[in-house]
Amino acid sequence: MQYRTIIRILGLLVALFSVTMAPPALVSLIYQDGGGLPFLLAFFLSLGTGLLAWYPNRSHRRELRAKEGFVIVALFWTVLASFGALPFVLMEQPQMSFTDAFFEAFSGLTTTGATVIEGIEYLPKAVQFYRQQLQWLGGMGIIVLAVAILPILGVGGMQLYRAEIPGPVKDSKMTPRIADTAKHLWYIYLTLTSACTVAYRIAGMGWFDAICHAFSTVAIGGFSTYDASIGHFDSSAINTVCVIFLWISSLNFALHYHAVNNRSIKSYLNDPELRAFFFIQAVLVALCFAVLTAHQWYASVEQTFDQALFHAVSISTTAGFATDAFADWPVFLPILLLFASFIGGCASSTGGGLKVVRVLLLYLQGKREVDRLIHPKAVYAVKLGQRALPDRVVEAVWGFFSAYTVVFIVIMIALVGTGMDDLTAFSATAACLNNLGPGLGAVAANFADVTDPGKWLLVVAMLFGRLEVFSLLVLFSPTFWRS
Repeated sequence: MQYRTIIRILGLLVALFSVTMAPPALVSLIYQDGGGLPFLLAFFLSLGTGLLAWYPNRSHRRELRAKEGFVIVALFWTVLASFGALPFVLMEQPQMSFTDAFFEAFSGLTTTGATVIEGIEYLPKAVQFYRQQLQWLGGMGIIVLAVAILPILGVGGMQLYRAEIPGPVKDSKMTPRIADTAKHLWYIYLTLTSACTVAYRIAGMGWFDAICHAFSTVAIGGFSTYDASIGHFDSSAINTVCVIFLWISSLNFALHYHAVNNRSIKSYLNDPELRAFFFIQAVLVALCFAVLTAHQWYASVEQTFDQALFHAVSISTTAGFATDAFADWPVFLPILLLFASFIGGCASSTGGGLKVVRVLLLYLQGKREVDRLIHPKAVYAVKLGQRALPDRVVEAVWGFFSAYTVVFIVIMIALVGTGMDDLTAFSATAACLNNLGPGLGAVAANFADVTDPGKWLLVVAMLFGRLEVFSLLVLFSPTFWRS
């Protein structure tokens, strides 16, 4: 293991991350809210620590292997959250313990959207902006931003990219060079963020709220500048903008790239994962609308459809925005939406969950086994679109599903062991492992009342969800360290 190379890269990445403290400080200066000092202090602490880690190891420039890539990614998210928590620790209002500060920062960077803060609208503008910025940076993965820059500094990027990018096929690249791939991803990400900002502004938000909510919408994060989330605005136009950009951001970013590069929408039309995604969305919206209409939950058909559409999309894509207390909805709808978050967005999107393509492959494999029972001697292939997939890919998906289930059960049981009730433990684990945010029971509004041990367990769940389980589980294998 190239420990000094790892320390050198971590130092560079922490120094790079220190720059992100500047925009909130500038926001504080513009709004004169007195909240800029914690960000200036955090900037100098992060920059100084990063340089101290880098300087003694600056001459270690060896090419990374895959194992170092996994270690760096896991360590960086942990280290990054620690430095990201500094402004929360240093600010006077609200006063936060290190556990709460780390939870908030980690929730932002992993785009989970679970918060321990109450009275968000009364925070300084700098703090409001910083929370949204954390989600925006975490949405695409700050590692991807780093691998677009680090080759200039003499650090190989492919190992980091393979460990960080979500989805079942991690070696596929849109362009021949990894740096070009990362840059193209960020160009698309910036374009979507800008378009979302303008759309929110046209729909009725002020510029500050439009920028902040565009950050968390395109990142599928769920943080808001208000306790009431999107419901604060009470606007169907804003709800519609949110839904549209959540859908766009839930799609595979490689599809966006190919559509722009080829100036054609064929990449969308021919993608089986996209078709499955929108089929699931349509079913969820229809079910929510039918149940809410049957119970006459809202005053009009238009309002019923607006609420059904918004929450079905927000929860199932793992954004976690809300316009109403969906946890109080009738019958099975809250549980249905929570289970829908396990599916999440498409591979290589900013959404969480298992990913649609994995769920689709699980369905196709199940269907194949049923067909084999009927015709034992027949040969069936699992096809994604027109392409037959090797059994190795299907086996990997089943392995991922099994690991995901085991991690979920272990964390949920551990939460129950901290004194949490069953429903809250189940929903809190689902909300954090799927990077969703809001849960049911005691965590329907926020996570402020969760005990400190419970918060650390949920931080672990967020990390497993963000790194898609295997990228973290591999570090616990003795074989990994012996190789």
